[in-house]
Amino acid sequence: MFSDFQPLAAIATTPHGARRLQAIAALEEPCWVPASVSLANTQTYTGALKDHVAALWPHQRSFVFCLAVGAVVRLIAPLLRDKATDPAVVVVDEAGQYVISLCGGHQGGGDRLAQALARQLGATPILTGASNYWGLPGADVLGQPFGWGRGPGDWTGVSSAIARQARVQVIQQAGSTLWQAHLPEGHGLELVSAPGSAAEGDAPEARLRITAAAPTPADRPEAWWHPRVLWVGVGCERGTPRSLIEQAVSQTCAEHGLAEGAIAGLATLDLKADEVGLVELSRDRPWPLRCFSAEELRGVPVPTPSEVVAAEVGTPSVAEAAALVAARQAQAWLPDLPEPQLRVTKQIVRAEGVLGAVTVAIAESALEMTGRRGQLWLVGTGPGSLDQITPAAQTAITQADVVIGYSLYVDLVRPLLRTGQIVEALPITQEKQRAQRAIALAQWGLTVAVISSGDCGIYGMAGLVLEELRAGGWDGQTPRVQVFPGVTALQAAASRVGAPLMHDFCAISLSDLLTPWPVIEKRLGAAAAADFVTALYNPRSRTRTDQIVQAQQIFLAHRSPETPVALVQSAYRPEERVTLTTLGQMLEQTIDMLTVVLIGNSSGRTYEGWFITPRGYLGFDPDQVS
Repeated sequence: MFSDFQPLAAIATTPHGARRLQAIAALEEPCWVPASVSLANTQTYTGALKDHVAALWPHQRSFVFCLAVGAVVRLIAPLLRDKATDPAVVVVDEAGQYVISLCGGHQGGGDRLAQALARQLGATPILTGASNYWGLPGADVLGQPFGWGRGPGDWTGVSSAIARQARVQVIQQAGSTLWQAHLPEGHGLELVSAPGSAAEGDAPEARLRITAAAPTPADRPEAWWHPRVLWVGVGCERGTPRSLIEQAVSQTCAEHGLAEGAIAGLATLDLKADEVGLVELSRDRPWPLRCFSAEELRGVPVPTPSEVVAAEVGTPSVAEAAALVAARQAQAWLPDLPEPQLRVTKQIVRAEGVLGAVTVAIAESALEMTGRRGQLWLVGTGPGSLDQITPAAQTAITQADVVIGYSLYVDLVRPLLRTGQIVEALPITQEKQRAQRAIALAQWGLTVAVISSGDCGIYGMAGLVLEELRAGGWDGQTPRVQVFPGVTALQAAASRVGAPLMHDFCAISLSDLLTPWPVIEKRLGAAAAADFVTALYNPRSRTRTDQIVQAQQIFLAHRSPETPVALVQSAYRPEERVTLTTLGQMLEQTIDMLTVVLIGNSSGRTYEGWFITPRGYLGFDPDQVS
């Protein structure tokens, strides 16, 4: 969860401060302490702390100090250079009550790191940026989740205008607009899809441009994001040097007003996969090389096919066709996007005195390449109360680019959500759609938290997501999957009534939407006959009312009507309701889909309002067991 902040240096000057930082799961290296502090699992420095911090500074992406804020300010002040390159600096107080984002809050990721660490420690994050107050993502970090290239511009001027709630126009001509749908109400930004529209001519105070076009001079504060949507198709003669290929790409972009920062990658014929100049250029620039067979390229309609090329390599087009195929593959993760278009038809570039020639064409994908390895975090949120969610699960929800879940569960975790997140809440019957959407976004390169109440692996979304991945031919590696357990419903219900699960138990869902009723009926009979304490999930809905009646009859065939039963509705939520009753009388109480029914075994008893299942520590009474 903390890979974005590594390498991370943690520094404390007291044993208590070091222990506080050692509780943080983000640390991959032991905490730094002075040589005078003797503490296990730490690394020591000698000399002045300011010299040690100065030596670490160029090599770290982030710092976490357990020190007074004033002391940290004095330590880092001489080292600060530019907010685009300075590391994130976060300060934790020794009491573990506050986590302060001190420096590098936006571009360095300090705000996100502070929020994540606060979840780990159960502390309050302190974020002082104006964008946090307005609930807006920072202008200078808006494109980070999507891998956008940050272009030139007056970033301070644009950010200042947003902070003042001045009129700021956002002109997006390239890349996904998914982020726009998740801005807060009343965000105040003017969203424009194309220059020259009526709104653009109204002289805003500042502009933020999201485009593949090269920057142009501006008469007001403007800043440029470049989504990586351009796929450069390349054909070249054997032995063409890297310098000429790079010149051809740069020259073509410049002549057509395109930003090199918007290039997603290079594409060519598979016969060129070992072309030294292409391989070197792909290695030295952030431009992955995609290679396609002549068969794949031959069927692509292009504006300037060549019979000569077809006779030589088996396809009438290399540069144009490869650019289009690469752009099409880049947007395969999300459906219903417009077909890629050629922005530049093939251009032939030569240089006097240089061996070889280069053919270049450029296609634009409707979806940017993030350049990130996607992740799927399958998160159990427990019974619903925030204090029942594990720190790791809370951190995952706060850190994710996207949070997906049933709308009720999303509402329960809203205090954990952060500015700029994409949050998609879907109805209760759309579990499969949730899983497929999460997988698609993760395959694109985002980090997606799929939330389930209780434990995500017990009647939750984890199994469905993994099934969908398997059906799609998942390689087990990309996207990366991590499961965060939660307190499941039967545990939450049990905690409200005592210790009913102290002996062997099982859980059975009475919902027959996915499991045939005869199978459920068979399992009920086996559990009842085996004397398991049994938790019944999904016992009754508005349209499904008979299953709980049949379940009672099955258990009454094996157990006394006086067997204790607990009915726990909405455990740990404001509407919680707990009822202790008996197997014979349980249907006289209110039972719905939010109720967990706990049926005791033959030795279960109630005592002073508590439900107890003896484990046998005080001796075994054969009269209590049928």
